[in-house]
Amino acid sequence: MRRREFFTLVGGAGAWPFAARAQQAAKVPIIGFLGAGTASSGNQWSAAFVQRLRELGWIEGRTVAIEYRWADGRSERFAEIAAEFARLKVAVIVTYANTAAAATKRTVTTIPIVFAAAGDPVGTGLVASLARPGGNVTGLSLQQTDLASKRLEILRDLLPNLHTLAILANAGSPNAVLEMGEADAAARRLGLAIVRSEVRKTEDFAPAFDALKGRVEALYICTDPLLTTNRQAINTLALGVRLPTVSGFREYVEAGGLMSYGPNFPDLFRRAAEYADKILRGTKPADLPVEQPTKFDLVINLTTAKALGLTISEQFLLRANEVIE
Repeated sequence: MRRREFFTLVGGAGAWPFAARAQQAAKVPIIGFLGAGTASSGNQWSAAFVQRLRELGWIEGRTVAIEYRWADGRSERFAEIAAEFARLKVAVIVTYANTAAAATKRTVTTIPIVFAAAGDPVGTGLVASLARPGGNVTGLSLQQTDLASKRLEILRDLLPNLHTLAILANAGSPNAVLEMGEADAAARRLGLAIVRSEVRKTEDFAPAFDALKGRVEALYICTDPLLTTNRQAINTLALGVRLPTVSGFREYVEAGGLMSYGPNFPDLFRRAAEYADKILRGTKPADLPVEQPTKFDLVINLTTAKALGLTISEQFLLRANEVIE
């Protein structure tokens, strides 16, 4: 064999597997992961999603590709990211929070959308019903408004002398406004006086807390990407005016909040992976009923309690799923 023929043969043999791999990679389905907050605030959730996908046979970078985009709590980014996913021809979009899911639904009408966590998806118009979502959207409900009463009952158990409560919400989020209304009604049933504190952007937080100083005794934080993204700042401001806080999930407590009660978010994202798996295998979103949380956590931060001068009884601590010290 002549030298030139040898190298041509070797080069061709090396190029064929490369071309085959490239062709195979082109067929790998793409999942668009739209994070409503920041990568740092949502990395535990996306990790739970990816882990469950792996268990179901979808290996990132091998049998499936995942394109991550983070809106950093800026609602104007949701539609931009959804449009980008449409251009990338993703097979399914996974997101969370009503505002992100709603913006994605308005932007793309044919790509399946899975929301890992949404409060009152029927009341906010994401789906027609839980049993028959219809259209291209399905996922998991947070039961956000339903849990407001339970959170306040737990807060009242912790602070039996509580009389005045502030409710912090993003006024630009329809779901947060719904939760604020439910929390307001639940608090009044408990005989509490209410101060509503509405924000729309990061710059609103400091003035909002200045306005609450000396007027209220505790703070209820509504669930929303803007507030979640800024939870560290919110907890710092709350501690500065000595306000115990209650919120919807443990990440607030990890960031210095006093207490949270709500669905286990990593579990919700694992279950969102199961929706994505079914859709990638051919099931239509309209045929997948919206499910509700099955795991709920009560989490307490003892370090924050001590900083606020609160003494929490051993009996109350025994109710908690997790105590952060």
